[in-house]
Amino acid sequence: MVASATGGRLRERIDAVRSHPDLPARPIYLDHNATTPVDPRVVEAMLPALRADFANPSSSHALATGPARMVATARTQVAALIGADADEVVFTGSGSEADALAIRGAVLAAATPGVRPHVVTQATEHPAVLAAVEELRAVHDATVSVVGVDGRGRVDPAQVAEAITDATVLVSVMHANNETGTLQPIAEIAQAAHDRGVLVHTDAAQSVGKVPVDVRELGVDLLTLVGHKMYAPKGIAALYVRRGVGLHPLIGGGGQERGLRAGTENVPYIAALGAAAAIAARALADDEPTRLTTLRDRLVERLSARLAGRVHLHGHPTERLPGAANLHIDDTIGHLLLDATPDVAASTGSACHSGNHTPSPVLTAMGLDPSAAMATVRLSVGRWTTKADVDAAADLLAAGALT
Repeated sequence: MVASATGGRLRERIDAVRSHPDLPARPIYLDHNATTPVDPRVVEAMLPALRADFANPSSSHALATGPARMVATARTQVAALIGADADEVVFTGSGSEADALAIRGAVLAAATPGVRPHVVTQATEHPAVLAAVEELRAVHDATVSVVGVDGRGRVDPAQVAEAITDATVLVSVMHANNETGTLQPIAEIAQAAHDRGVLVHTDAAQSVGKVPVDVRELGVDLLTLVGHKMYAPKGIAALYVRRGVGLHPLIGGGGQERGLRAGTENVPYIAALGAAAAIAARALADDEPTRLTTLRDRLVERLSARLAGRVHLHGHPTERLPGAANLHIDDTIGHLLLDATPDVAASTGSACHSGNHTPSPVLTAMGLDPSAAMATVRLSVGRWTTKADVDAAADLLAAGALT
């Protein structure tokens, strides 16, 4: 647990009511890893592009000037958040698309006749990464190595290094897990890959805006970030492409986004992502991660106090996202507990397909037995979560677990 004694100013921020005009008091929203409410300031940033600045930014007439400027500003804002240059940011329609562009694009761009390309990834990756890798295997005859994780969900960089061969084109390892919040040692993985001349991609959808992320410090060549994980709307994301890295585009056409992603720019959503990035940068500078860590720990501690000995936290105890708590409660089933606690909006650690619940592949890869995996819930706090919210949520969940 992280101590909260960091001064009166932090205490004031924790105690302050952080209101959102459209976020209901009930259910208490603890599902920020799934998606975040759109920040009202982000909505305001979108409106000009839905009104006066409606023109195609690629047009040559005067009305295109405003939209083109909005796109350029957003590109600079996103780049600033991750320590990149503006011309290294490519806007996409989703994180899944950005992952596919990075993974398939890098491998296809490096294709050599007669050589089967090789890709390294890891067992607890996001399904978008695994799907892109599988398509390379099924359609382009790539070979794939999947590195395992330890009981805390962490990848050993040495195992990644061992998996690299002379045919390896790309290593793709996510920065933070979407279920457990565990942070991976990306800088060490990148160093191991670069020692062999291999490109590195990281899906940072969960981490960008929540913890400091700098592409130069991580040493990655490609990085995915996603708008709806950082208080922008769904349907906008970006891919950092290090200058000099070649990608084969997934979508051909008019040559937008340096020829890497054709299609008329979605100016309102691009502006929204830029605004969200600028707001996130200010929040990080104001030590928002410490506020979220304090709230998360308060939630877990209060729940543990109500259910002595029954609460078990998953993932790395320190190397994890500040707002995420993935845990299971003995003698419960996660989805039934949440069904019995309608005043808490959260997720389970299981996958549901047509009403059939199965243990999470992430948790089983970490070695959890099926009963513990099925008992898991994922609780994630965010920008407008308060102490009152986490206290009430802990009491509601505890009551549900005791019935």
